[in-house]
Amino acid sequence: MRLFSCPALPLSLYCVLSSASVIQTTLDNGRPQCTVHASGNQTDDVPTILSAFSTCGNGGDIVFPEGEDYYIATRLNPIVNDVRIHWRGQWTFSPDLAYWRNNSYHIEFQNHAAGFILTGDGIWIDGYGTGGIFGNGETWYVAEAASPVGDTQPGRPMPFVLWNVSDVSVSNFYVRQPQLWAINIMNGTDLAFANISVNATAPTAPYGVNWVQNTDGFDTMDARNVRLTNFSYQGGDDCVAIKPRSTNIEIRNAHCRGGNGVAIGSLGQYLEDASVANVVMDNVTLERHQWLHGSALIKTWVGHLVNQSSRSYESGWVPRGAGWGSVRNVLFSNFRVEGAEAGPDVNQNGGDNGSFAGTSLMQVSNVAFVNWTGWLHLDEGESETAAFSCSDNAPCYNIDLKNVTLYTAENSTSTGTAECKYIEEGGVHGVEGEGC
Repeated sequence: MRLFSCPALPLSLYCVLSSASVIQTTLDNGRPQCTVHASGNQTDDVPTILSAFSTCGNGGDIVFPEGEDYYIATRLNPIVNDVRIHWRGQWTFSPDLAYWRNNSYHIEFQNHAAGFILTGDGIWIDGYGTGGIFGNGETWYVAEAASPVGDTQPGRPMPFVLWNVSDVSVSNFYVRQPQLWAINIMNGTDLAFANISVNATAPTAPYGVNWVQNTDGFDTMDARNVRLTNFSYQGGDDCVAIKPRSTNIEIRNAHCRGGNGVAIGSLGQYLEDASVANVVMDNVTLERHQWLHGSALIKTWVGHLVNQSSRSYESGWVPRGAGWGSVRNVLFSNFRVEGAEAGPDVNQNGGDNGSFAGTSLMQVSNVAFVNWTGWLHLDEGESETAAFSCSDNAPCYNIDLKNVTLYTAENSTSTGTAECKYIEEGGVHGVEGEGC
């Protein structure tokens, strides 16, 4: 690979280089612009990309032209300010599992990892409908197919993490075949996403077997003022997951195919305040694709430290749980459900070993499920279309279901029943069933 940075030139002039390169020009408004060209031969393009960020990542524009494929063979964490990224081309992560397992950035939460982290303020990204990230995830899906379902192995890198960011716009962008969670916001304020797609598919997996576990579509953590509109997802885990300390989150116009539906959580895994507040998820379609394990779930951990032997790496090989806080002011509205295995759901028994149900230290309140239609895919003989298992320590209250019509099967006329446990007396409205 050859690195090259031309001196500032009029916009009408350019440098022509063979191999990977950065072409620097000056726009009419005085901003520097760096156009990055890929090596095209599976040579690591990260040094070239970092050169562009160094030159134009502070008050400039960076261009990845359409049709170019950039080989990401090493980790990268550019730090930027007031940058516009015209991301028309594709970044492709290398399939070198050994490198990524041993060299990715460590993510403390659930002992995960990241391959690309973007940090800074004033970040504008447009993929123009042609640009995005290809994670080469199938290499990971196949390599870990023998692992217990839901038990990915250490070192799988998230392909797109926004860490310590503010004033961010991302639009017309995709992540395909992510190695782990596709898009993850960690420590972010004032972010807007529009026209985003995520697809995780394992074409060689036996029918009905999930090889794409842990491929969340869009996650937030320590995030404030986040808006996502026009989002499509196909995969094997949470379409959207709102994780600890997320506030003022708005998700509108989402289509989720397969996976677990949308989630608040999980929360309370660690000894810390994991509160979530002011979340709206509106106009969401959930479509069964081989499976659809849930629809909308609020999930918190039990209120005791419990050994997690079945998923020990995600717990750091130590007991987890006993986090505290609240989940409040959440609206799930205008949902279309086609074949989910569960309806509206609050489950506060995460991490339980059978001894600590109903002990969560997180209180759930002011949650509404409004204007739901569709049908569930329940096991034969089951009729539960909503479930609320909260906490004796902090019983949930003001849980409302309004205009929720979910049938127990595609061609059924039965809307089933609900089950409620560990709730405040009269704390759940709009359903009938045991404990409600």
